[in-house]
Amino acid sequence: MAMLDKPISDGREWTRDTINPQDCIIPLGEAGLAEVFAMVETIEANPLPTILRHPDQFEIPALRAVVAKARTELSEGTGVAVLDRLPMDEIDKDTAVAISWVLGHLVGRPVAQKWDGTMLYDVTDTGATFGYGVRGSYTNVELVFHNDNASGIAVPSYVGLLCHYPAVEGGLSRFCSMYTVHNRLLENHPDQLARLYEPLLWDRQAEHDKDNDKVRRAPMFSWDGERLSVRANTNLNEKGYQVSGEEMDKSTRSAIDTVNEISTADELWFELPVERGQMQFLNNTETAHYRSTFTDNEDPAKKRHLVRTWHRDWGRPTFDG
Repeated sequence: MAMLDKPISDGREWTRDTINPQDCIIPLGEAGLAEVFAMVETIEANPLPTILRHPDQFEIPALRAVVAKARTELSEGTGVAVLDRLPMDEIDKDTAVAISWVLGHLVGRPVAQKWDGTMLYDVTDTGATFGYGVRGSYTNVELVFHNDNASGIAVPSYVGLLCHYPAVEGGLSRFCSMYTVHNRLLENHPDQLARLYEPLLWDRQAEHDKDNDKVRRAPMFSWDGERLSVRANTNLNEKGYQVSGEEMDKSTRSAIDTVNEISTADELWFELPVERGQMQFLNNTETAHYRSTFTDNEDPAKKRHLVRTWHRDWGRPTFDG
């Protein structure tokens, strides 16, 4: 695949100093909240599995306009949009999930997040130890800048998160433009960038048929002539080489280390904590995200809990697309 060999300068290559994180927060507004409460009445009066809910079942013109603004921020801005917010203390927990599922449809078609077809995914610390076959989202460990399902065959275009409860301490979300990372690699490390357009090994996190390979080969960067697509998660690269028993060569090691160094530079990222009731959406192929380690509430009912959705308008809605 051809390498993008010139800098991008259309606004998608932002740094902390060139954007205002508060612009990512989009209020639902009075009309939007009124539609939310109307949705609550409809949902509670007409029981249906959440994954069968769809925007066409509701009259929500104001909410459609709100999500349209979010889509613009996702595709042309920072790649981060936060819908602010559902009144969690006034509506049932499952109803809140149903509403976020419906609004997520307006961002993109929901797709499976696990090999077994899981569509709604709980992001919470289960007490499991981070390792082979255990996703970091089931733990409280620090997660490096990454894209969800970076090792997958069909990387989701967007990620949605509904916050039931944030952590008591930590669990901060940071965001980084991979266009900016690409620009800096092109300017200062062109040979390493070229290596990242070639296949790397990725640990598939045991999300595959039992007879399939445990790792797959894919580049970190791809360019289709109009948009840059990224699959970044250097933890999965490290594990991919470990699982395969293949030694990481010097050029690969150097390229991965440089990506880690550039993406964590203070001026390249901003923090935007997700709060109770907020719905956070991310452009998952152009913007990378990071999560710090966290401490949960002592009350199990109020521990950090987000419900995640993946969205992709191409391929099949299955995990591998």
